[in-house]
Amino acid sequence: MDRRKFVRVTGTGVATSALAEAVVSAQIAAGPSRQSSDTKAKSRKASMKVGTQHGDSNEILRVLAGFGVNYICSRLPSERLDEHWSVEGLSRLRERIESFGLVLDVVPLPMSSNYITKAELPNIMLGKTPERDREIDDVCQMIRNASRAGIPTLKYNMTLLGVVRTEPTKGRGGAEYSTFVYDKAKQDPPLTEAGPVDADKYWERITYFLNRVVPVAEEYKVRLACHPQDPGMPRGRGFRGVETVLGSVEGLKRFVSIKESAYHGLNFCQGTVAEMLENPGKEIFDVIRYFGTRRKIFNVHFRNIRGGFLNFQETFIDDGDVDMLKAMRVYKEVGFDGMMMPDHVPKIEGDANSYQGFAFAFGYIKALIAAVAAES
Repeated sequence: MDRRKFVRVTGTGVATSALAEAVVSAQIAAGPSRQSSDTKAKSRKASMKVGTQHGDSNEILRVLAGFGVNYICSRLPSERLDEHWSVEGLSRLRERIESFGLVLDVVPLPMSSNYITKAELPNIMLGKTPERDREIDDVCQMIRNASRAGIPTLKYNMTLLGVVRTEPTKGRGGAEYSTFVYDKAKQDPPLTEAGPVDADKYWERITYFLNRVVPVAEEYKVRLACHPQDPGMPRGRGFRGVETVLGSVEGLKRFVSIKESAYHGLNFCQGTVAEMLENPGKEIFDVIRYFGTRRKIFNVHFRNIRGGFLNFQETFIDDGDVDMLKAMRVYKEVGFDGMMMPDHVPKIEGDANSYQGFAFAFGYIKALIAAVAAES
């Protein structure tokens, strides 16, 4: 990340954020003037917070403080258990972030959304012992240290494929939209370095991991938030020999039920979950309700798409098939009180590292939160 470029666009970013809030205000004025009686009956106080996973350099923290993005997920402290993952190292990170008036709400574990050959702790997903036991031992120590350092949530992925996409396509204003079309995706070579991984193998590796780490998370009161597989693949066909069991709503339901715990849940990527659905514009709201009422949503990647299962584009937050104001009302309805974070945004020509795109998303999310907070 080029920190100087991030700082140079702050003036433009403030204007972009204000534009996003104006867009939301216009949409609310043009839309329905009242909520349904069902929504009214379930109405709760809106307590969501706009959040980000942009980074945690001092320059970036100043900009986020200016934007009023007061809750953050930090960057990865380190790819291995070292001094950055010590209680002292994590405490220094939290205290530095707090010195800007911000809250360190989430820290990522070294289990990123990388392809298996680039995974920080590959043996957890490869199922190789004793290597995976050593890696899980390290994760358990990271959980203990995070608790002692006052960090409430750790997020992670359980993927072999990483994030799979095909060629980007053009969207609004000529922006570049990240796109996936299963029939155009190259499955070459036909297997990953992990070899064939059917559903049973995948679930065994997930269950083995959860059986080890969730009791530690419970003991130390640290929430573990898992990101779904992005994107889901067709059941029985998979992708390059891998069945993506965390790439469907049914798979996510099974996942959260493996170890019943208030500390075992989801980094609920609304964009990724929408990608699993045939008609996300209609179906996503009940999915939010299912996991939200069970308190399994620990933080939200608040992103929109156009299309659906096996064929979609990642759009600007106001340019997809999902009514994001309605989605925000559902999060309020289920009592969600965590971060609403933009994870990806389209690429705009001349927008270095998508900073203006993120500023637009921040403003839009802040306006939606304000809008649902104002509703009775």
